[in-house]
Amino acid sequence: MTKHIAFSRAGKNQHTVITHAFTMAEILLSLTIIGVVAAITLPSLTGNINERTWNTQRKALYARMSQAIALMPALNGYGTLKEESSAGASDAVDTAAETFVTEGLAKVLKINNICDSEHLEDCGVPEKYTDLLGSPKVTPTTLYSLASYFQSMAWCGLSFSIPNTKAVAFETQNGESLITYYNPNCQASFLNSEITDSYGHTFQFVQTIMCVNFIYDLNGNKGPNTVGKDIGFLTAFNSTDPIVVAPMPANRRVNNGNAISYEEAISVCRKSEDTMRLPNIDELSSLSINSALSGLVGTGDGQDYWSGTKYSSTEVWGQDTDVGGRFVTSINDNGRVLCVQR
Repeated sequence: MTKHIAFSRAGKNQHTVITHAFTMAEILLSLTIIGVVAAITLPSLTGNINERTWNTQRKALYARMSQAIALMPALNGYGTLKEESSAGASDAVDTAAETFVTEGLAKVLKINNICDSEHLEDCGVPEKYTDLLGSPKVTPTTLYSLASYFQSMAWCGLSFSIPNTKAVAFETQNGESLITYYNPNCQASFLNSEITDSYGHTFQFVQTIMCVNFIYDLNGNKGPNTVGKDIGFLTAFNSTDPIVVAPMPANRRVNNGNAISYEEAISVCRKSEDTMRLPNIDELSSLSINSALSGLVGTGDGQDYWSGTKYSSTEVWGQDTDVGGRFVTSINDNGRVLCVQR
């Protein structure tokens, strides 16, 4: 370290002044320390900023989509569906989702661009994404590839058929990209799809009232293309007076996926994080439909999940992921838990 010494020649007032200057090595060491601290803290700071931005965008998109869908006279009946006349024939017609967007949604929502199932990437849709468990997934291009149980079913005297429509994507004026999965045959209620099973439980098939499901990407083809960050989903139930939900699940299984009672399920969500709760029955149905995205609800795993929607003082609505149906269960029974953000 360099020392500068100055002498005063004022006799008795003679004194020494010593000043210090940093050496190059000390400066470099200080800069190195600052750089290390910045490298540690900046990603976390940037991540927090991104999270807040995505949360704000997500809420704004949900508000706009809910308002737009509420303005539509009905959500069913759009487009034309024609099956192939023979194996390998090329005369099949599927304009359902495209017509829903162009003739329905576009009249109540500002849309910039529309892309068919073969060109989803032209609307900023990523070919692959990362689910909540960190696993890479391929973006579904049809209704069946989104939810495999959306198909014909005959069970307990009830039968129905859901068409395997092709997905269509569009871009909003705000820069979001949305993939549309559409069921033109959706109903206004469960009136024609409610049964009582052999156990005496009321059972309803979600497929019959799911009209449209959207997977959204808040920033188009930019990263990180991860569910829970820039990617999420919205689902509209009921052809008239629709219910629109956009549940954001917790990014992990709670209670290790074990079956527990209803009261325990409520407690587990509260203890998991203060911002978590049990999903209502519509949110739980949406999570089941979008199980490929979350990686948390396993459609086809044969498990039952709790909702927070009461059926009576002693019964609650649950979701059977094996067949994609809602059912009534006693609060004393056991079920799996998936928490969502408040």
